[in-house]
This record gives sequence, C-alpha cells and structure tokens, in this order.
Amino acid sequence: MRLERHPSEMYDPRHTAIRAGLNGRSIVLVGLMGAGKTTVGRRLAARLGLPFIDVDAEIEHVSQMTVPEIFARHGEPYFRDGEKRVIDRLLRQGEQVLATGGGAFMNADTRRRIAESGISVWLKADLDVLLRRVKKRAGRPLLETADPQATLRRLMDERYPVYAQADITTVSHEAPHDTVVNDIICALAARLLPAGEAT
Repeated sequence: MRLERHPSEMYDPRHTAIRAGLNGRSIVLVGLMGAGKTTVGRRLAARLGLPFIDVDAEIEHVSQMTVPEIFARHGEPYFRDGEKRVIDRLLRQGEQVLATGGGAFMNADTRRRIAESGISVWLKADLDVLLRRVKKRAGRPLLETADPQATLRRLMDERYPVYAQADITTVSHEAPHDTVVNDIICALAARLLPAGEAT
C-alpha cells in the first residue's frame, strides 16, 4: 500500500538550494519566549534536512541543571555568559537550525557572531499570542513576577527594536506551525537564491 505524505513533507527543490546557499552557516531563530522558536525550529530543520538544536536544552545538558535552577543558583548574568559561550561553540558546527533563548540576541557579541556565521530569523508575535502560549508552560524565570503581562510587555519594548536587526522577520501567529515554517522557507529562498529559483 502506498503511503500518502502530508503536503509539507513533499520534496521542494528550494530545500536543497537553501542548504547550498547557507554555505556552512546556521539558521538562528530569535524572539521572545512563546514565539515558537523550538516548535517551529524543529519542523523547519526537518523540512530542510538539517540538524536542530535548542540552545536552552544544550545549556541544561552541559550544566546538568535546568534553566530555572541556573537562574536561581547563579543569577541571570552567569546564565547569559554561559549562553554566549554555548552559542559561539554551536555556530562553529556549520549548517543547522538553532533555537535561541529570548535574551540571547540582546548580547552584542552574540549578535556579531550570528551575523558572521548564521542567518538570523526573528519570530515576531503579538502580546496576546505570547501570553496565551507562555501560560501553557511553567519554568520561565523572567516571568516569575507579580504581573507577568506587564513583564512581558516590558520585555517586548526592550527587545523588539534589537530583534528587528535580524536578517529575516517572520510573524508567528495563531496559525498551524507549518504555515510559519512555509513563511520562513519563502523568506530564506528570497534571501539566498537567485530570483528565478526563489519561487
């Protein structure tokens, strides 16, 4: 019996061309918590035939502590320093999809390294979308406040102007994840491929 494949799994000649166009660089997803970096990143990597790495998961593996434990025991500056080193190491591994933590792109050295060795993609989401998503998952140290909504709004005000420096901006909205993945693939094709091959 012949198995039917989901349309998103069908061969797309752009996938091979995008991988070639990366020329050893990583696709680096940036954005606030709840933007969908891990879920979208995993699907994007599968579509393009690339490895996927969640930076927070890598940090937890290396440190043998969860991110909330690192924040609680050592504080945010310690975490950010380790995060910077992990991202720098991962960027040396070549073509892959990296999902970064929400604060990673705020570090100027990290932004410079990503610009040198990656294509940055900002998953931009509205406040109401982020709030609905973050409420579904505990363990977000920066939201352990009396008013998580106000905290999230403040983080948006601080970080969105910096995220806007990313190479590509894609809206992360309440649509199937494959829709967002398709948008990213179209944007990557437009950036990396000759005009005639991007569509």
